[in-house]
Amino acid sequence: MKISEQWLRQWVNPTNTSEALAEQLTMAGLEIDDRYAVARAFNGVVVGEVISVEQHPDADKLRVTQVNVGGDELLQIVCGAPNVAVGMKAPVATIGAVLPTSDGSNGKAGFHIKASELRGVASNGMLCGASEIDLVDDIDGLLALPSDAPVGTDIREYLGLDNQILDISITPNRGDCFSVRGIAREIAVTNSMTMQPPEITMANDDAANSSFATPTVVIDAIEQCPRYLLQAISDIDRSIATPKWLADRLVQSGLRSHNFLVDVTNYVLMELGQPLHAFDADTIKGSIIVRLAESQESLTLLNDQTVTLNGDELVIADDEGVLALAGIMGGKRSSVTDSTTNIVLESAFFSPLAIAARARRFGLHTDASQRFERGVDFELPALALARATDLITTIAAGKAGKIVTVEQLDQLPARKAIILPITKVAEVLGIEIAVDTMVRILTQLGFAVAQQDNTLICTPPSYRFDMSISEDLIEELARIYGYDNIPSVLPHLQVSMNYDDTADLTHEMKLALVDIGYMEAISFSFSDAKLEAMIDDEALGAVLPLANPISSDLAVMRRTLLSSLLPCVQYNLNRQQSRIRFFETGLSFVGQNISELVQTPSIALVAVGNVWDEQAYQNRATDFYDLKHDIEQLLPVQTDSARIRYERSDLDFLHPGQGAKLYIDDHYIGWLGQLHPNTAKQLDLPVTWVAQLALAPLLALAREQQLIATPSKFPQVRRDIAILVNSDISVQALQATIRSVAGELLKDMWLFDVYQGDKVPEGQRSLAFALTWQDPTQTLSDESIKAATDKVVTALSSKHNAQLRDS
Repeated sequence: MKISEQWLRQWVNPTNTSEALAEQLTMAGLEIDDRYAVARAFNGVVVGEVISVEQHPDADKLRVTQVNVGGDELLQIVCGAPNVAVGMKAPVATIGAVLPTSDGSNGKAGFHIKASELRGVASNGMLCGASEIDLVDDIDGLLALPSDAPVGTDIREYLGLDNQILDISITPNRGDCFSVRGIAREIAVTNSMTMQPPEITMANDDAANSSFATPTVVIDAIEQCPRYLLQAISDIDRSIATPKWLADRLVQSGLRSHNFLVDVTNYVLMELGQPLHAFDADTIKGSIIVRLAESQESLTLLNDQTVTLNGDELVIADDEGVLALAGIMGGKRSSVTDSTTNIVLESAFFSPLAIAARARRFGLHTDASQRFERGVDFELPALALARATDLITTIAAGKAGKIVTVEQLDQLPARKAIILPITKVAEVLGIEIAVDTMVRILTQLGFAVAQQDNTLICTPPSYRFDMSISEDLIEELARIYGYDNIPSVLPHLQVSMNYDDTADLTHEMKLALVDIGYMEAISFSFSDAKLEAMIDDEALGAVLPLANPISSDLAVMRRTLLSSLLPCVQYNLNRQQSRIRFFETGLSFVGQNISELVQTPSIALVAVGNVWDEQAYQNRATDFYDLKHDIEQLLPVQTDSARIRYERSDLDFLHPGQGAKLYIDDHYIGWLGQLHPNTAKQLDLPVTWVAQLALAPLLALAREQQLIATPSKFPQVRRDIAILVNSDISVQALQATIRSVAGELLKDMWLFDVYQGDKVPEGQRSLAFALTWQDPTQTLSDESIKAATDKVVTALSSKHNAQLRDS
């Protein structure tokens, strides 16, 4: 349900900002699906008055106007709108104004108003239609403002275009919240405030000003309709259009303005939550009868759909037949038209079970059925009827007749008291809430509350059909008291349980490696001194011997996990296993001595042999990029590639041209590459691929990626660029340059084509990159994407001497 924040604040106006108010409603169980302003951002538009209009000397369809915008001088503006006239007031975009463009962009990327000449005549601004200020255009021409619109006033302020629209997801049990009144009630209770509803004058049943009598009412289905009110209103002035304030509120609520009478019933529906229906009084024959349909009875609805009734539908009829599907949609025969001056206004309570599923049976889903199916306040019909009658008689000079009320009180929903033990609240919520606070919350929610000893006896209000047990009341207390105010408390157990997700996240990494063919090795943290001498580098520090080793080949602390994995590879190769994939997690011990020893939790991989097991199809030897792929399985899939960087490794035990260091967010976390051929030869190993990464940064990254970001509902825009660069320039350097200039809206980027051959100059290669942009707040314009792409191309050219390929 869409609802205007400005309308809400007329009922209850807390000091909360729009954002805080939306968050407060969400936490109270009324989730905000979306929140947006009535119109997109623009500036520099004011109310102007047309002082004079003259024919353009050189264009038949243009007029030269003089416009007062409240300044010292009149503005000369050339205008092509057919409805421009002396004395009219309309929005004026002054010099320097920025208007939203038709492609959805605004702000700096919008349409800028500048001084110009049209066919030789100077024009200093623009008179605007509705579409120029992001409103719906009803006519081809200027947006005519009321005659009392103050000249010079900012149009956003005058038309309330900064007003926020709240799109609220109402759960099926909260039918009472399908209205301004219902949402305002929730806000008032949450902020401990009092609602300020509009003054509604209740009609005097004895008054009868209408020129015709209200028809008599016969209820044949009293169980399905225990309360029915009808009132005649005559002599309505149909020359009166729907007031702008009323039409605006309907449009902002997602409803289309039709005609005055229909708009009034829709307005009361949105304001109070009570569906109403207006019948053309001149079409009604005899009495109004509320009954169940007869089998095979037919009705042509307002949408021109003809339905055949089954016999269990509740209908409104007269002496000639069915007039409407009760609580769903009216019929064509009695519909109100633009010429209708006499109506009979219906306000009733229909049982939810009498309406449920009937609308869907005929492929209908109406605002009325949506509310009646969930339950409408059965005390509301009289108030809603008075509100609608007041609007019609006040605005359109209608004459109200006597109200006919037919009701069976014992058939109205019973309000059974709910017993709430005070101690149960703390048992369920885990927090003590003061009794007077409970009483205040429940009373403001509409419950009749009485305290007896240690219990509260609570009678639900007429609009809450979802209250039946004590747990329902406790839920109400929790959401209004505030879930954020209820501390998270662990259950009282006999043992202390401090959860640490390290083991779980590490296990997920292990499973990722197992899924791609690796097996876990578990070994000692001790190593052979001879092997440590072969796997040596200054960065690893000195070898630390054990004072009392368990064997000669486990005499020193391992500085890398390779010291444990390589013997496992040797063992398997000696047993005719040509394809080997191992990983291990554990500590590595690096330092010059015991006092400086750093114990780093790490994960290491080793791979030997072909990419796949022996098979009938083409196979190949594992290479650096296969190892790189395996390493990246340890990273969360949603990790931004811009955060990952590789640099050539200078470790002595790695092949000088086949080793790399891995950085995440410019933090060094480990290395990968081919074991140095000399070392492999000494160990009698074939080509061996190895890697070791620190676990801590990988775990931190996994925890960070558990947070779910809200996806943008606006489309991505992709642009491909192909460039010629020198072969010695790395792709990573080019990508870093692209990221540095492409802007914060760059969503993703990847290399999708590489070419070196006789069609490009020697010493160069062709690289093709795909770039995608996305804005979380709006659709991107072609102009903004072109500017970003041009900036990327310019940066690549200046920094790397890249040339853009045309084909």
